[in-house]
Amino acid sequence: MENAFAPISEACVKALSDKTYDKRKVAALEIEKMVTDFKSKKNMPQIKRIIDVLSRDFVRSNDSNKKKGGLIALAATSIALGKDTEKFIEDIVNPIMNCLIDNDNRVRFFASESLYNVVKVARGAVLPFFPSVFNALSRLVTDPDQSIKNGSEILDRLLKDIVIESSQTFDLDAFIPLVRERIMVKSSFARQFIISWISVLNAVPEINMVMFLPEILHGLFQILEDPLPEIQRMCESLLAQFLKIIKMNPSAADIPKMTNVLIVQAQSSNPLIQFYAISWIKEFVQLSGGEILSFSSGIFTAILPCLAFESDAKKNIKDCANAVNLNLLELISNGEDKQKNLSYLDLNSVMEVLRQYLVHSPVPTKIAVLKWVHHLFTEVHDEMSEHANKLFPVLLRDCLSDSSDEVVLQAIVVLAEIVNSATVKGNDFDQTQYRQFLVELLNLFSENNTFLEKRGTLIIRQLCRLLNAEYIYRTFAEILLEERINLKIASTMVRTLNMILLTTSDLFDLRNMLHDIRNEKSASLFECLYRCWAHCPVSTLSLCLLAQCYQHVSEIVTLFADIEITVDFLVEIDKMVQLIESPIFASLRLALISHSNDNADAQHLSRALYGILMLLPQTEAFHLLNNRLKCVPNYWSQPNKISSKSTNESQCNIKFDELFIYFKHIQDLHHQKRVEKRKKNQF
Repeated sequence: MENAFAPISEACVKALSDKTYDKRKVAALEIEKMVTDFKSKKNMPQIKRIIDVLSRDFVRSNDSNKKKGGLIALAATSIALGKDTEKFIEDIVNPIMNCLIDNDNRVRFFASESLYNVVKVARGAVLPFFPSVFNALSRLVTDPDQSIKNGSEILDRLLKDIVIESSQTFDLDAFIPLVRERIMVKSSFARQFIISWISVLNAVPEINMVMFLPEILHGLFQILEDPLPEIQRMCESLLAQFLKIIKMNPSAADIPKMTNVLIVQAQSSNPLIQFYAISWIKEFVQLSGGEILSFSSGIFTAILPCLAFESDAKKNIKDCANAVNLNLLELISNGEDKQKNLSYLDLNSVMEVLRQYLVHSPVPTKIAVLKWVHHLFTEVHDEMSEHANKLFPVLLRDCLSDSSDEVVLQAIVVLAEIVNSATVKGNDFDQTQYRQFLVELLNLFSENNTFLEKRGTLIIRQLCRLLNAEYIYRTFAEILLEERINLKIASTMVRTLNMILLTTSDLFDLRNMLHDIRNEKSASLFECLYRCWAHCPVSTLSLCLLAQCYQHVSEIVTLFADIEITVDFLVEIDKMVQLIESPIFASLRLALISHSNDNADAQHLSRALYGILMLLPQTEAFHLLNNRLKCVPNYWSQPNKISSKSTNESQCNIKFDELFIYFKHIQDLHHQKRVEKRKKNQF
């Protein structure tokens, strides 16, 4: 009967199937000699027959000993064939590959050893099977058996050498999907395997790995979170190599695609990933110029929260995010390329992101956003005008109510820019946008009296610095004149405006303007303010003192005898006395000894101040004013009749009689309100 395993002898078949390694090894050497002999005789069919038998009856057998014997024999066959292995490469490699996933550890070990020997002989001929070999290797490096893992490392090094040798013919397009498929694995060994391959190929001059970077960049950043420091360092080094190449030749990289990846990674909860992603974004901003502005909304989403980091561990992230923010601002302001850069900016998506970060964000983030909004209004006002209506509610309701003074002040800067840029288009100050803003602000104060008390002064002072103070005061006064329901809010608002007027250095010009009511414009402003200030008697008194209407001041003080003297009233009088001693009222103090206007103003002022003194209880303010009046000449010995034609009031066109009647009317309204409130409280 013919031998079924021919040309392999039965003795050799038996030895290949033996459980001992030595006997299988001897049998493999016999097959090697047999193949060498057939090769010398160019008997390729017999060699093919041997390979088929080894594959079918041994390597694919269910008997593990036969598998081991067949694997050793196939490696021996390849050694005997030498370069001619290429002719039978598929028949040799495929059976071995199947055994790499065998359940038996020893079978897998011999399979990896056999594959190594085949690859060592075949070299470049094995590259058509690279995807299969690479797949197998990626599994072997994570094998639980250490001997298999060690063997896979040797095979891995050999395969890399072959790829480098054949770099010009290596199919990179087939390799990248293999990497992309495995780069997201969690195993540290598998990650190390992937990084090593990418690093090796990236180091080969003939291979351009950067062009494929967008496909694997996400996976590389994920490897940064590996628990093993060694893997992290390998990944950091690889990323540094890639970035260096990109900086040397930016045109070779697909920066837009990678930017999208980086924006996602920059929002990672892992600090290392976040830092590297923002670092790359910073480099891309510098490399791309204005084109990067097309990604502004995404970049803002990534960096704005980082600006609020406070811990030392995240300081580098914060600094890097800050650098990105400043670089983007510069791109918007760049004079030479400004218009070109702005063409890349999607203003709608940018404003949507910025608006979101104005609410429920940390203070540094809000500040950065507000500076961006202000910057955009100054640089592209026409395009930003359509966003003003959406911004107003957020700026007013959220930012002005913020617990941080810095946020409040910066929000006012933005609001002022919006209002001012709208106002300058017309000649009149009461532009719709301007008035609407102050109406909304007053509504906000009305809704929250505590807010007015805590932030009112800060907000109004900042507005006066940034906008026309005269417009601010005139418009506030006109709006408050319409207030007839909540008289208390009107009174509180007037006290706030008055104190700012009398104490803020930024309002020096406005005070000087009111100081000379002979001027028609000054007189108009005085009348407007007076009718509003009438809600607060002491504020009215202060305004008249500032405007040097001393005769009228004397008349108002006389009227105080008929006004209900409350604790609040006395507190305000006390504050006003303190202010009389301030530099702002230096001219008032000098007026007490002035001989101008036939001493008329000095006499009216002296009598008014004595009247105020009589209203005061004997507190510190009483003694302060009393000491001041002791330095004043005694006008009481002079005739009671003072020429009304000599006073400041007589030299202007203001109808003080009508103002006096209006003042009494407003005070009557306040008195009625207090009476109604007391009656209501009784029940």
